[in-house]
Amino acid sequence: AGSTERLGARGAGAALGSCSLTSLTPVLLTEKEGGQLLPDEVLDEAVPGYRAPGRKSLLEIQQLDPDDESLAKYKRVLLGPLLPAVDPSLPNVQVTRLTLMSEQAPGPMTMDLTGELAALKNQVFVLKEGVDYKVKITFKVNKEIVSGLKCLHHTYRRACEVDKAVYMVGSYGPAQEYEFVTPVEEAPRGALVRGAYVVTSFFTDDDRADHLSWEWALHICQDWK
Repeated sequence: AGSTERLGARGAGAALGSCSLTSLTPVLLTEKEGGQLLPDEVLDEAVPGYRAPGRKSLLEIQQLDPDDESLAKYKRVLLGPLLPAVDPSLPNVQVTRLTLMSEQAPGPMTMDLTGELAALKNQVFVLKEGVDYKVKITFKVNKEIVSGLKCLHHTYRRACEVDKAVYMVGSYGPAQEYEFVTPVEEAPRGALVRGAYVVTSFFTDDDRADHLSWEWALHICQDWK
């Protein structure tokens, strides 16, 4: 099961409001020349000093102690049936969709992460202030077991970083598709927090592989329009 970690001493609502009320040091979206913050830099802050254990391939795990019947049964339960061979050119992890879900919304708001990611900067996702919402991440694991998947979101307003979230997604073996849904959160409310935000998202793991990095636009409004 995954978990969520909010970085910072205050909740999202207070953090979002503080950017308008106080003079904070700006955090640029492209602090390093030519690109976004790297997952390594984000993880160094989120889990300082962490080192992932050595990784074994799926084949190596399946061949461990072949005469141990109880272990073989456990591996079948844990790893599932062997999948057909996949295209070797495919990445091990493919993040396909991110969906904002709220029971109070007219419908789910889904971003397709298989196409041109740059287009998401111009596609606005509207979140009504004060509503409860969840985030669903849909992804595939194609070849090898992946450990410690994490989805990180850095939220900015007027070049000022106002919120960080780390979703601990977990470890997964090869399968057609997985869905991870975050716990319920409440959108901030009030005149000070309404407006446009930029979210920089990363999907990475214990090995700090950059499975996907993208930037998208979020508006907090009085209504869903």
